[in-house]
Amino acid sequence: MITDERQALAAVDAALDGFLAERISRASTAGPSYRRLWERIGLACSGGKRIRPRLLLLAHNALGGDAHDDAVAASLAFELLHTAFLLHDDVLDGDLVRRGRPNLQGAFVGDALDRGLASDAATAWGDASGVLAGDLLISAAHSVIARIPSEARTALHELIDQCLFSTAAGELADVGLALGSVDVTIPEITGMMHDKTAVYSFSAPLRAGALLAGAGAQAETELAEIGTMLGFVYQLRDDLLGVFGSAAALGKPIDGDLREGKQTLLIAYAEGSEPWKDVRHLFGRRSLDADAADRLRRALTESGARARIELHLSRQCEKTCERIEQSGLPEQLKAELIPLARRCAERES
Repeated sequence: MITDERQALAAVDAALDGFLAERISRASTAGPSYRRLWERIGLACSGGKRIRPRLLLLAHNALGGDAHDDAVAASLAFELLHTAFLLHDDVLDGDLVRRGRPNLQGAFVGDALDRGLASDAATAWGDASGVLAGDLLISAAHSVIARIPSEARTALHELIDQCLFSTAAGELADVGLALGSVDVTIPEITGMMHDKTAVYSFSAPLRAGALLAGAGAQAETELAEIGTMLGFVYQLRDDLLGVFGSAAALGKPIDGDLREGKQTLLIAYAEGSEPWKDVRHLFGRRSLDADAADRLRRALTESGARARIELHLSRQCEKTCERIEQSGLPEQLKAELIPLARRCAERES
């Protein structure tokens, strides 16, 4: 039986290692390229904060659950799902770097260029690898859940399906907002934030922990609401870090959101202001250089958009903490979730 968080997270990592070793071994029979794909999937799964396993295990243990092996397996499924979404997100955004190194897509692009392929062929090879890797991990998440000998198994499958459904909606809205094929409104942006981040990263893992603990509908409902609020806090901070953060801390360039024309509340708050009007033509420019990016940052500050989003973040964090405190959840769980909300609002990476 595993109740200590460090032991449980170590068990999740061990399960992940075992899963990857088996897939890499199987992939060897399909040739070196496929084995390389799975090896790089393993690299994509390494590191990270393990936010989703932490939340799932926290909810399960604090709600009195004793299905510890099942909780570890479900945590593995959520980590595989998370990596799948990262891989697909990198393809959609055209990003080649993550966590300070070439991502899976970037590594395959590099391979192709080293072989003398033209840039468009190399990009196509990288994109195909990223899409297929993400698809494989989505399937694997369901496969892991299918092996859980619990009455909650069907509900967990449905929860994973809800994550996919919502995240796809959020990704589509994110791309549409950046391209201008979706009307840029604050409701559209907040809806995208909810669908793309809050559901699968916070709400669903907490609900999964409650399901495995047999905590009942009331606890699951409260955790779904609190998880949604936590996810909104996390995404508000993420949008600030994506423009004003440290590339070293984030492990990726911080001009990406400006170069892609990513529509966030930060940008929405700047629209119409004089400082932003002067530089609006630079936003979303693929050839954006460092000086132009700095001009955009200054405009976001001078317009008051940065201060406004920081105030919004602070208020949302306090509202989330109040909701946790007023919930009917166990005191142990409240005592963990409140500082988590504050860490989401203050993090640097």
